[in-house]
Amino acid sequence: MAAVATALVVGAPAVVATAGPDTGERRGAPVWAGSWAAAVTRGNSAGLTNTGLNNHSIRMIVHTTVGGPRLRIRLSNVYGEQAVKVGRATVARPDTSTPTDLSDVTAASVQELKFNGSASVTMNRGAELLSDPIDFPVGDQEDLVVTLYFPVLTGPVTFHGQSRQTTFIGATDLTGAAAGTGFTTRPDCCWMFLSGVDVQRRQSPGSVVVLGDSIADGNGSSVNSNKRWPDLLADRLIDGRPEVRTPGVLNLSLAGNRLNHEGTEPGTGGFPGYFELGPNGLARLNEDVFPQTGVQTVVTQLGINDIWMSGDSAESIIASLRQINQQVKARGLTSVVATLTPYEGHGVAGVWTPEKEATRQAVNAYLRGSQEFDGVLDLDKVLRDPAQQSRLLPAYDSGDHIHPNDLGNQAIADAVPLRLLGL
Repeated sequence: MAAVATALVVGAPAVVATAGPDTGERRGAPVWAGSWAAAVTRGNSAGLTNTGLNNHSIRMIVHTTVGGPRLRIRLSNVYGEQAVKVGRATVARPDTSTPTDLSDVTAASVQELKFNGSASVTMNRGAELLSDPIDFPVGDQEDLVVTLYFPVLTGPVTFHGQSRQTTFIGATDLTGAAAGTGFTTRPDCCWMFLSGVDVQRRQSPGSVVVLGDSIADGNGSSVNSNKRWPDLLADRLIDGRPEVRTPGVLNLSLAGNRLNHEGTEPGTGGFPGYFELGPNGLARLNEDVFPQTGVQTVVTQLGINDIWMSGDSAESIIASLRQINQQVKARGLTSVVATLTPYEGHGVAGVWTPEKEATRQAVNAYLRGSQEFDGVLDLDKVLRDPAQQSRLLPAYDSGDHIHPNDLGNQAIADAVPLRLLGL
């Protein structure tokens, strides 16, 4: 197997952000830090995410990055078509004595979440909600189990469609149930209405936000294993690093997302398009990036879907990446961009062509030579086969010739120069 490549650092040195959260150093007060987050979209045009939940509970597992003694969660109805009533919400720890059933939680750990002191709350159409903070010590890289009960029909859900994590759905209020036997529907997808977990810490250097597509969203990685490359980057940041110097890593990636097209737009090879692929990348900044708790650095990893799905030109892709960079920097944040990874062999005829490969190479050549970004992660160099650079290295290929497997995701995480993240 070829040696792991290093992600080249191209562009000006990473800058120190001029805006962001109070780190707590001036007042000595605890601060809130983003520990987990997910980009959300409207439910699809058919199926459960369109009809919604009705007298159902949904139990979802999330994997934190950084820990702290208190937590709060964020719910989102941003893409809903009506107000949504949350009848009850709890957070708990998984029952590790029953590892084959991830829906089980330890009874003693179950804590009720409240909203302005109330166990029940209504999310307005298009609104988000923060829970009241609770004392619930969270460790670095810890699994948390959030259970929400919806007593009446929600209508189309606001959700993240490619969680790479089993979700559990059952009838009636199961928020306090330790055993997961009542959760009879168990799809390997979908965080619904849940969009963030914050923890309180003594100090925080802020958060790294990854604005990506399926490469970062984990397609091709093992289900229920947290092997997406942003997860593995968080592992690397936490390992042996003092708490005050450890940023949260917030993965705001959406499988199938494009810079210049809406998720519902069809693509090459008969690809139909779905709501869950999200709005165009530029439209996601104000919803998925800038509101995140303590964001300090933004890593943009978008553009390959514009090539294979939509046949976009290098000029149009570069223009959108430049605009994202300008808007990120205008907020005083550090802006890092990733090169586009190879995908020859993926899909049916027309998905990959020599002309589309030339577009990918042109975008990457621009990014490597540009001085506009604070840094460039050369993911193409990390994942490509040196003997055939339009293809993934076989050892890193999940089998579909576009998405890295667990080993490939680890190679990406290992190749990120930490100084680009201000560390």
